[in-house]
Amino acid sequence: MNSRLPSSLTLSFTGFSQRGGCTDHHADGWGIAFFESNCNAPGKGVRYFVDKQSAASSPIAQMLRTFPIKSHNVVAHVRKATVGQVMLENSHPFVRELWGRYWVFAHNGDLKDYAPRLHGNFRPVGDTDSEQAFCWLLQELAKSHAGVPSVEELTLTLRELVPQIARHGTFNFLLSNGQALWAHASTNLHYLVRQHPFPEVHLRDEDLKVDLAELNGPEDRLAIVVTEPLTTNETWTRIPAGELVTFVDGCPAVTASCMPQAAATA
Repeated sequence: MNSRLPSSLTLSFTGFSQRGGCTDHHADGWGIAFFESNCNAPGKGVRYFVDKQSAASSPIAQMLRTFPIKSHNVVAHVRKATVGQVMLENSHPFVRELWGRYWVFAHNGDLKDYAPRLHGNFRPVGDTDSEQAFCWLLQELAKSHAGVPSVEELTLTLRELVPQIARHGTFNFLLSNGQALWAHASTNLHYLVRQHPFPEVHLRDEDLKVDLAELNGPEDRLAIVVTEPLTTNETWTRIPAGELVTFVDGCPAVTASCMPQAAATA
């Protein structure tokens, strides 16, 4: 989630967490990271929860379904293990520091024959291809910029780096530093923007209807990005394969093509 004002992810997380072992088979761990908000502005601090249990059965997930943490940027993940064991250190999202900010990353996909050269300060703790990709991205971002770049500059650099990973397989990912949310689609990723007037929504994974107009004001606006749509009565936009979308203040601010074929040709 990326939002204009601090927002709660309680509703979306209620449906999303059911996909971790109940309505879907992603039962090999889960996690969620909330960037702290300071006086209605994006903050640097992160509330971070991970578990090797399935999200559908985890007591921590149950607590979060009833505890409305508000944030501008949230990254959540339910895992189906393809590379790496089912253990806590392999649960997404992963968190690292760069330029005095926390960075959060979650990956859906499978990278083949991927062994990047990691020679900087970013090393994987677990044994997933996803964490290797995250470490390499941060390593190359640090090499590309001497100081803290703007969101626009980061988007341009990511546009150059992402195809070098995506050529190895499926690389759907979410990345945030608390200032923006970057979403890249290889195969399957959808988003929608919720704003005034807010509708009543029907969750796909739980028998639940909620009138969002009762929970949000006219100034609220938030973007939700997910592999498969969470609701049955809203219009979700599918992100085309190879697209990198930058979300700022609850809407897609920048869209850029990151086709791996072009990088392979170059």
